[in-house]
Amino acid sequence: MEGFEGILFGFSVALKPINLLYCFFGVTIGTLVGVLPGLGPTAAISLLIPTTLHSTPESGFIMLAGIYYGAMYGGSTTSILVNIPGEAASVVTCLDGYQMAKQGRAGPALGISAFGSFIGGTLGIIGLMVAAPPLARMALKFGPPEYFSLMILGLTILSYLSAGSMIKAMMMGALGILLGCVGVDTVSGANRFSYGVPELMDGIGIVPIVMGLFGISEVLLNSEQSLKREVFVTKVASLLPTRSDWKQSIGAILRGSGIGFFLGILPGGGTIVASFASYAVEKKLSSKPESFGKGAIAGVAGPETANNAATGGAFIPLLTLGIPANAVMAVLLGALMIHGLQTGPLLMREAPSVFWGMITSMYTGNVLLLVLNLPLIPLWVRLLKVPYPFLFPLILLFCVVGSYGLNNSVFDVLTMIFFGLVGYLLKKFKYEGAPFVLAFILGPMLENALRQSLIISNGSFKIFFMRPLSATLMIIALFLLFSPLILRRRPTAGLGEKDF
Repeated sequence: MEGFEGILFGFSVALKPINLLYCFFGVTIGTLVGVLPGLGPTAAISLLIPTTLHSTPESGFIMLAGIYYGAMYGGSTTSILVNIPGEAASVVTCLDGYQMAKQGRAGPALGISAFGSFIGGTLGIIGLMVAAPPLARMALKFGPPEYFSLMILGLTILSYLSAGSMIKAMMMGALGILLGCVGVDTVSGANRFSYGVPELMDGIGIVPIVMGLFGISEVLLNSEQSLKREVFVTKVASLLPTRSDWKQSIGAILRGSGIGFFLGILPGGGTIVASFASYAVEKKLSSKPESFGKGAIAGVAGPETANNAATGGAFIPLLTLGIPANAVMAVLLGALMIHGLQTGPLLMREAPSVFWGMITSMYTGNVLLLVLNLPLIPLWVRLLKVPYPFLFPLILLFCVVGSYGLNNSVFDVLTMIFFGLVGYLLKKFKYEGAPFVLAFILGPMLENALRQSLIISNGSFKIFFMRPLSATLMIIALFLLFSPLILRRRPTAGLGEKDF
């Protein structure tokens, strides 16, 4: 099922009343997460995974996807009105959005942000629908060697999921693979690394880990920081941009859609890189580059469009290959596995209602966001004034209830608290949790593919380089692994001592 038939089937799923309700909850929670600085979509999705276990997979993933792209919408509100990005992808929106608010043009800034986000999100979804089926069809030709090479490529993405040191990312990846081995070996039936603890014989649950690493740790980290939030007091008048505003912004919106979509597909690219790239392109192409940073509306339209288009692009490698392009996709990959769904190319064939339902729900979600965001801006402004000492205990309570309700197990709560403390320390020492989660998820699949491949080849590792597709993936992985070292050395070639 693909193409027009898949789209129609997807809409039949997405437009069910219960799925529309879950989509509404998702985009509303996502907007709230984007508005409130300090949480982010990764933590929010991690906290809400347990709630999806009491619904159908389609409803659950429609809600989780809505949180992701909804957060991109909400992040612009704080950037424009408070000069604090609610989302990391909205950092660059502060430059011109807040200046427009100070000039009494907060309304057009918020309006063009909402319309640009809608257009970018919609074009990103169209790109996703066009690109995903052919890629999934190609990936169906994969055997165990190709899957092993694909997993190696996925683990190589570790270096791109970390904004810091590659060595630290690899260390976190190694730890993730090690913890992924905890439990019963599927081949020999032996217990590994369980140390006689019954709860560890089934392995460590992904939900307590991600809730601790991304939820608890964020609360602990933000509780020791004092964010100064001064909402700019201005009457948000007409939210509709003028004809002149549209004339200055339409080019930025179209270019931002293309930039965001393609950068969203790339590992480590994501919404942050897309928004900065769009801003740089608009400033470069502008006839008045000096106006950027002083209230240029194109400096709001381009980045906000790009970060929403990037969310559509990020779903392509996840849904077709089972490889997450960023931390949010890594958490969604874990959620798919919790529901017993086969990630990658088989998802479209074995769970078409999840595949097409989630994609087409983004259309309705983007419409809901456009309808919700503009009228509810005064409400979001009031929420910005809620003191964090009231918010953080509620988040912690939700974490405890969610982790306990998963298996009615106190052990899961203790696991979550442990990884919350570990995540807090990791962030203090500049180690990131995304590489760990990705390696933890991919590690068992990597081991199974390796064993199956060696059985086929009678123990020969040549099989990974004798099959064309497997060899190609291995070469790409090696290139991604060593390209930072090559690029780091290139600028120093031919430079004298005086250049340093």
